[in-house]
Amino acid sequence: MKAELDIKGAPEWGNGREVEPNDKSTEDQDIEESDANEQEMFEHYRYVVDPGQAPVRIDKYLTGQMEYTSRNRIQLAIKAEFVRVADKTVKANYIVRPGDVITFVMPYQRRGTEIKPQNIPLNIAYEDDDLMVVNKPAGMVVHPGHGHYEGTLVNALAWHLGLREDVKDGDGRMGMLVHRIDKDTSGLLAISKSDEAQMGLSKQFFVHSIERRYIAVVWGNIEEDEGTVDSNIGRDPSDRLKFKALDNREEGKTAITHYKVLERMGFITVVECRLETGRTHQIRVHMSSIGHPLFGDERYGGTTINKGTIYAKYRQFIENCFKICPRQALHAASLGFEHPLSRKHLLFEAPLPSDMATLIAKWRDYAKLRSVEE
Repeated sequence: MKAELDIKGAPEWGNGREVEPNDKSTEDQDIEESDANEQEMFEHYRYVVDPGQAPVRIDKYLTGQMEYTSRNRIQLAIKAEFVRVADKTVKANYIVRPGDVITFVMPYQRRGTEIKPQNIPLNIAYEDDDLMVVNKPAGMVVHPGHGHYEGTLVNALAWHLGLREDVKDGDGRMGMLVHRIDKDTSGLLAISKSDEAQMGLSKQFFVHSIERRYIAVVWGNIEEDEGTVDSNIGRDPSDRLKFKALDNREEGKTAITHYKVLERMGFITVVECRLETGRTHQIRVHMSSIGHPLFGDERYGGTTINKGTIYAKYRQFIENCFKICPRQALHAASLGFEHPLSRKHLLFEAPLPSDMATLIAKWRDYAKLRSVEE
């Protein structure tokens, strides 16, 4: 299936005792609005089996421990290899033993926010009983937190799914985000509406089988028609709100971005980026690391004049471009995956939003004018 768009949780546990999640700093919450799923496992629940526990299947044991989670959901999680004993995956018929350390892990971090449903219009590319695909506009925060407790995509989803009173984040009626994109990145996101869809989509993101194509405008003329950036990504020690490409393979996390030039306009280039991994700010960091930061990306050096002339007329042109597209010029243009229940392959495409389309058109005219003058 292909669809084109018009431009117009619960608490952690240990030994049966509830453990309140740690408060996150402002910086950590901001970083969590990431370029894509981090694709590592995060512990959501932990149990240590009591010394007097009688032998019992692990799915039945967890059903008794996790008051608000159905046995079906637990079995789905076990099948997807999200339940571990001593950090090893097990089957639903595993018999728990006294002293076993059981963890319930998922490839996304937990949150503990109250969600206020809000009547915010959504650009929906696809929806069925199990999942949705939405086209998020630039400027919309995906998830409440860090001063953004209203007006987010999750607030809008809660309303769309029929909720009218505040609910706890993780409430199964509200759907579940299985990946995220930055506030100032536009484009496609998948949302699960059932346990089966959540487990199935999460698994596909974790094993890197999701197809993701981004369109970006970057500074400079990239010499190669296509290429790959393969460098680990880790936090920048000089600024914890930033990440950086690392030379040392023993540090950070593996990150691979494939890029292809779509159009050259002298001082800027339009590229297609395909993610093999999905690290925080991956495209932004990788393109900056090879000397081609995203146009308008304040955090990674894209809001200064990287290429061009010294003339005042050119500087004014650039300022006008920044006003046209006052964000990093990055758009999640396509998203493909296997439907977790029907097993059909779905592919969705979202044309460039008006700010990026206008920006590219303006640069195209400028490049033509320069070629005539030269």
